[in-house]
Amino acid sequence: MDAFQVDGALGAKLAARIDRPEGATEAVALFAHCFTCTKDILAARTIAKQLAKRGIATVRFDFTGLGSSAGEFASTDFSSNVGDLVRVADAMRDAIGAPQLLIGHSLGGAAVLVAAGQIPEVRAVATIGAPADADHVVENFAADLSRIEEDGQARVTLAGRPFHIRREFIEDLRAQKVLAAVAKMRAALLVLHAPLDQTVGVENATRIFLAAKHPKSYVSLDDADHLLSDYENARYAADVIAAWAARYIDARPKNTAGAAHEGVRATSLGGRFRTRLTVDRHAMLADEPITYGGDETGPNPYDYLAAALAACTLMTMRLYGERKGFAVDATVDVVHGKVHARGCEEEVNVIPGKDGKIDRFQRIIRFGPGTAAENRERLLEIADKCPVHRTLEAGAAIVTRAAGPADAA
Repeated sequence: MDAFQVDGALGAKLAARIDRPEGATEAVALFAHCFTCTKDILAARTIAKQLAKRGIATVRFDFTGLGSSAGEFASTDFSSNVGDLVRVADAMRDAIGAPQLLIGHSLGGAAVLVAAGQIPEVRAVATIGAPADADHVVENFAADLSRIEEDGQARVTLAGRPFHIRREFIEDLRAQKVLAAVAKMRAALLVLHAPLDQTVGVENATRIFLAAKHPKSYVSLDDADHLLSDYENARYAADVIAAWAARYIDARPKNTAGAAHEGVRATSLGGRFRTRLTVDRHAMLADEPITYGGDETGPNPYDYLAAALAACTLMTMRLYGERKGFAVDATVDVVHGKVHARGCEEEVNVIPGKDGKIDRFQRIIRFGPGTAAENRERLLEIADKCPVHRTLEAGAAIVTRAAGPADAA
């Protein structure tokens, strides 16, 4: 986690930090916190940490006059918050890359919706409990509103802390056109909102969603509160954002056209098991389930082995059908498990006398109406002749050595 400073929209030094992945950085995100909050609230910390586990370096910062940032909160307004976001994005561009993903919580969500059009690299925007109008925040100090308008400013209490609110702050909020910015936004949008949010009603999510163009998505945060003060809710929000954003940003394996290595290459992506697999021009993710200590960002190695058998089986049957002049309409399911060798002797060829557990791949072939009944029995026989089936059944030699100077990088 790297701490750094940025010159904000009003000239004050903004305190920021980067939550980096342990392995390679696959994408970059920028997080904007809620009104009068800081970059270090539970929701911000949890979301940034979870995104880092998914390979997304995430920058979070304190707006002018809040947290560890310099400046006076009383001199700020919504426009300066948007300006702070753009300034931080500018600084990121030279340091770790401009953000492709913007995430905003509450009023920070409204700010990223407006800022997205000013940061050309942004491909996806996620909001959490965001208001559809910036002046929704006025409800936090509605009792003091007449005093602010009459005297030009007033000292109000927000979340148990005193703040000076100026008349100009209110006027700036009222002048904002958040939904107009949403309608013009070219990035994909994800709206997350809790239906029981007592601070920003869920109807705001509806208005934002309806104003946006596709692609857009909505996810309910169920029983979460406005601040996502429960760790599990914050982690869930982060996991949803990461999974959704992977379609639009670079938080997924790259196309590796022209790769110099032969065969399959596995590269760590941080976390405990998260791995990138590259095969010629193709790329995939591998991981382990959460129950085994992984992050479940991809299939596990045995899933890939079962997938190879399923794919090869279907390809072999289709090739046979093509040669014989008939259609093959079928799906192939493969389930991997461990069984005792002696209990499996009647099903498969097991080395005589072998004891203990062995790997068992159960293959289930379902024929559709496009496969004639008279061809199905023969196709089941052909399935047993697929190359991957034969390799698994016969075994293979595996040779391991350290790379030498002559090996391609």
